[in-house]
Amino acid sequence: MHQNTVFTLYLWRTKITIMSQEIRNLAPQSLWNKFADLNAVPRPSKKEERVIAFMKDFGTNLGLETFEDEIRNVIIRKPATAGMENRKPIVLQGHLDMVHQKNNDTTFDFLTQGIDMYVDGDWVRAKGTTLGADNGLGVAAIMAILESTDIAHPAIEALFTIDEETGMTGALNLKGGILQGEILLNLDTEEDDEIDIGCAGGIDVTATRTYKQEETPEASVGYTITVKGLNGGHSGMDINKGLGNANKIMNRLLFDGFENFGLQIAEISGGSLRNAIPRESVAQVIIAQLYDEAFAFDMQEIIGDIKTEYKTTEPNLTIDIVKSQTTPTHVMDLGVQEGLLRAIYAAHNGVYRMSADMADLVETSNNIARVVVKDGEISIQNLTRSSVETSKMDLANGLRSAYELFGCEVEFGGSYPGWTPNVKSEILDVLVSIYEKQNGSKPSVLACHAGLECGILGTNYPNLDMISFGPTIHGAHSPDERASISSSQKFWKFLLEILANIPMKN
Repeated sequence: MHQNTVFTLYLWRTKITIMSQEIRNLAPQSLWNKFADLNAVPRPSKKEERVIAFMKDFGTNLGLETFEDEIRNVIIRKPATAGMENRKPIVLQGHLDMVHQKNNDTTFDFLTQGIDMYVDGDWVRAKGTTLGADNGLGVAAIMAILESTDIAHPAIEALFTIDEETGMTGALNLKGGILQGEILLNLDTEEDDEIDIGCAGGIDVTATRTYKQEETPEASVGYTITVKGLNGGHSGMDINKGLGNANKIMNRLLFDGFENFGLQIAEISGGSLRNAIPRESVAQVIIAQLYDEAFAFDMQEIIGDIKTEYKTTEPNLTIDIVKSQTTPTHVMDLGVQEGLLRAIYAAHNGVYRMSADMADLVETSNNIARVVVKDGEISIQNLTRSSVETSKMDLANGLRSAYELFGCEVEFGGSYPGWTPNVKSEILDVLVSIYEKQNGSKPSVLACHAGLECGILGTNYPNLDMISFGPTIHGAHSPDERASISSSQKFWKFLLEILANIPMKN
């Protein structure tokens, strides 16, 4: 490694010793210590250079075969322990990147700072940011096994993929012939009583167009409208919880203001990442001074209605409408503005279809993740998910139609396949049996409405017997992300027993 990389890693480790000792004392210490090490390294999607260097350094220092593939996934190989040489070789898999979300009032630089963690009862949380337990706890578990000297296991290939959260490009570009394992254990599921055998695919739907800016009419009053305090969350796993979408709520306010008072939009900035349900949106608008009082009164009535609708799922929702200190100098062309508001109203958000084959499984959904209007340009970013490819494209085409009707260019990108369940999986039988013995109850065997990498990896490795499981993590992709300490202990015990009971080679 380069000298400056080593020095930087030293600084990260020094910082984490100070900020995470409470985390390091948790049991099992091998798991939490590796999680603390990992969380000291900045690792945003598409900017994983530092965590790649960290992981390669880790494997090399253990004396294990360690290398990158062409897309920069990291693979580390460890031989079987004594007596396990005749068991099927396995792939332990997790992704290195994490979703970066923070509260508006939190000052934090994800590119330079490690995650600041603390213990809250049975939960590990981060101070005002995402925790990175998705998929950091899975990666940490693999690291602890690679480092161990007393855990029984067959031959292991540890596959650490990149860019899972914003395109799955690591999994998509992993070529056939690199992996030698026969069984893949993906450690990226977020409820400890679930064993996943299938998942949704996804596609990015992006609508863009330009518009003419007009000078603000005389006798106008500027307002700032802010929607905040929403829970947010994972745009797949949490899409069926009835959570508020800040972009949809903002559009409702703007539409009413436009219809009744001729509101005109100067700017909108709502949401952040495609895979996160948007928590906040801010709009700069103007109203004719003539309607000032009536507009303020009407908006308070609508705000009351919206809060009543969301009082159960979004008790902390806040909507503020405040007069701006300075009135915007330019606003949107009214024709384009009307098209924008009607298109976002028409565009589907949330659950589109439930599975007819698996109880309580969301089959198809969409998240209107990001809406930006500024300086003559419009951008609307969506993430459409489905476990059925034809249904995914049906919804994507519906969104495209809504946006094209008001003159947008619409692009489809980042498409990836789902993972078709294999109910006859040999490793599934092993996991179900172990779970029942350890917990006295049956696990939930299901498919999830999230983008696990198994479906993608299976395209180049069709004979891999794949399964996914993990510890309980709530609030992923939001600053409320938290990992259960007791569940992590349960997960670790489960994982070690699985490793000791991998089937024999044929």
